Amino acid sequence: MVQPLRDYVLLEKVPDEKKVGKIILATANENESALATVVAIGPGYTDSDGKKVEVIVKVGQKVIYKKYATTDYEEDGRKLMLVQDKDILAIVK
Repeated sequence: MVQPLRDYVLLEKVPDEKKVGKIILATANENESALATVVAIGPGYTDSDGKKVEVIVKVGQKVIYKKYATTDYEEDGRKLMLVQDKDILAIVK
């Protein structure tokens, strides 16, 4: 498993699905959502004042991220993404 450094967060994309009757279709297009689950987080970083800045999100949370701010990574058939903490826009509750 990958361990993110500094303020990076490892995400796993939540698959987009559409229901047609009782059939669920997975979608893959440009309009897909930017929803993912947090898989791992980095330890944070030290700012210019020497103050420790921790990552805001926690493992297991669902988040919305900036779509074009990711670095894609694949491990054991899982499609994962690395993003900086600042590129996570919201926590989905």
